[in-house]
Amino acid sequence: MKRTLLSLFVLCFVFTNTQAQDGYIQQGEFGFSIGGAHYFGDLNTRSGLNRPKPALGLFFRKQFGNYVGLRVAGRFAQLGYDDLLSKNDYQHTRGLEFNSNIFEFGVQGDFNFFKYIPNDINYSFTPYMTLGLGVFSFNPYATYDGEKYYLNSLQTEEAKPLSTMALCIPLGVGIKYSINKKVNLSFEVTQRFTTTDYIDDVSTQYTGLTDAAGNIKPQFLEANGQLNIDGILQDRSVERGGAITPLGISGRQRGWSKQKDQYVIAEIGVSFNIGSYRCPSAN
Repeated sequence: MKRTLLSLFVLCFVFTNTQAQDGYIQQGEFGFSIGGAHYFGDLNTRSGLNRPKPALGLFFRKQFGNYVGLRVAGRFAQLGYDDLLSKNDYQHTRGLEFNSNIFEFGVQGDFNFFKYIPNDINYSFTPYMTLGLGVFSFNPYATYDGEKYYLNSLQTEEAKPLSTMALCIPLGVGIKYSINKKVNLSFEVTQRFTTTDYIDDVSTQYTGLTDAAGNIKPQFLEANGQLNIDGILQDRSVERGGAITPLGISGRQRGWSKQKDQYVIAEIGVSFNIGSYRCPSAN
């Protein structure tokens, strides 16, 4: 009996120190990603991909076997678009634009289509899908006369929510490849469906500069009688769109509130495995 136990101990020790693949267990991985982000919404209604911006991420994934993992990730991305990029005549005349930094934190379930074992030539590659829930912050801004102005606090639309936080549902696909026992390489494209229509600060109707009598509303006037930045940035059709008369009439549609804004991130990831070894089965 003692001889048998000693033999099993020696066998386990040899396999562990030679790092035999049959005894390696991938418990998880941590890594980083770099790629591009793109916005879709009231300024980009035709899903154009002509204004990508950078995206960076950090993540940790806990593995539950060879097919399922749970990922916790944080990301930074930039989004932006401009009506002047649109081929739609109305949007081009509307002349609105925005940029925003996005800070996102989310939890995602990853589901491998193939069995995945790092450094095993038979199981070193798999496509996968991912689905999760996240929260993100945004704060759109526009530029005027060389200055940056954050739009959320301005009266660009009536009854605008003041929150700059929203939920997102990431849904995407990717591929993953094991470079060696410790390092993985991945490529992923994930769409974010959000609960806000104000990533771009455009959703409902113009507030309109004038009242029923044709006088400029007091909230759009400086103390010296000049138009303030709220009034300027709620309607840029004359300044940027070349309109002869302003589009910004009170009650006129400025955006499309029935469809929430979205964004997509395409990224390359590099991850490092966290694993352990076990004594292989006698069989």
